[in-house]
Amino acid sequence: MPSFDCATCGTTFSLSKQVMDRYPGWEPKQCRGCRDARPGGNRRPRSATLVEENLTVAEVLAKYTEGPTDGVFTDGSAHPNPGEGGWGAVYVVDGQVIDQRHGDEARTTNNRMELTALIAGYDLVPQGTAATVYTDSKLCVDTITKWAKGWAARGWQRKGGEIANLDLVRELYARAQARPELRLEWIAAHIGSRWNEYADSLSTAFRREQL
Repeated sequence: MPSFDCATCGTTFSLSKQVMDRYPGWEPKQCRGCRDARPGGNRRPRSATLVEENLTVAEVLAKYTEGPTDGVFTDGSAHPNPGEGGWGAVYVVDGQVIDQRHGDEARTTNNRMELTALIAGYDLVPQGTAATVYTDSKLCVDTITKWAKGWAARGWQRKGGEIANLDLVRELYARAQARPELRLEWIAAHIGSRWNEYADSLSTAFRREQL
């Protein structure tokens, strides 16, 4: 069966040959879980599309105004996946940038960049300061909030196979455990949320001459 990478959570999913034969040339952008999930506050407008625009940060600020105005916003990308990739994190208070970081790697994956962005994002917030850390990767959120505790209790073993990106998962989980004042939360990708789009711009900066 053909496999695809979900543009929202980064997980790899498959569709049956029967489904693909019904829609020749179609390449799904989201797994079924992300397509069906529309939490309050992150509901995707009917007119919105999951499109990465590769805008500069200045262009993002000029174009987008909606979404949360406080917190840490993170994103990671790889083009192709795997391939050259980048990550970005921005800490915002009352709509003002307090701090930001970004970086890139010559050979990586989308999921590794998402995890790297979150690790950097946790470090942007001063110790003891409460904040929400946003990511548009549901896989990262579930990994840290649902699965990592059990894996750690079993000596970082996972039933059914190895833990992908274990080095980064352990590092991020340690951050999350040490910083209970920070809450990790999913935000939908490319719905016009200003600071999520800004983080996306940081993560794709390696593809442009201008940040």
